[in-house]
Amino acid sequence: MFRNHMAPVRALIRSRRAGRAATVTVTVALVLSAPAAAHADSGVPVLAANSLPVVINNLQTWLMGILAALATLFLVLAGVYWATAGGDPTQVERAKAALRNALVGYGLAVLAPVLLQVVRGIVGG
Repeated sequence: MFRNHMAPVRALIRSRRAGRAATVTVTVALVLSAPAAAHADSGVPVLAANSLPVVINNLQTWLMGILAALATLFLVLAGVYWATAGGDPTQVERAKAALRNALVGYGLAVLAPVLLQVVRGIVGG
């Protein structure tokens, strides 16, 4: 007899929150994927080959940066999901999963030097 007249409003609010979360995610992805500025050729030949330890150190720096950036993205998404959950258990679980992913990403970023040291030992660099 009595219908819940607030259900359509709640559905609209959830869809707007999901849209905002998607907009933030896409914006962050676009900013992170923007190419860096190109540098003009100075005309001086550059030897492109580096020694193995230099290559591994460069790889370590890039790997740690990428993992930390992705972990930060997941941490922000977890916060957005949790803030917009509104008591919805599905959204809360989604936020917890994103938080776990962020923690795994930070853990891998911290372990990157150790993992690359193992690679360096195997390769003999």
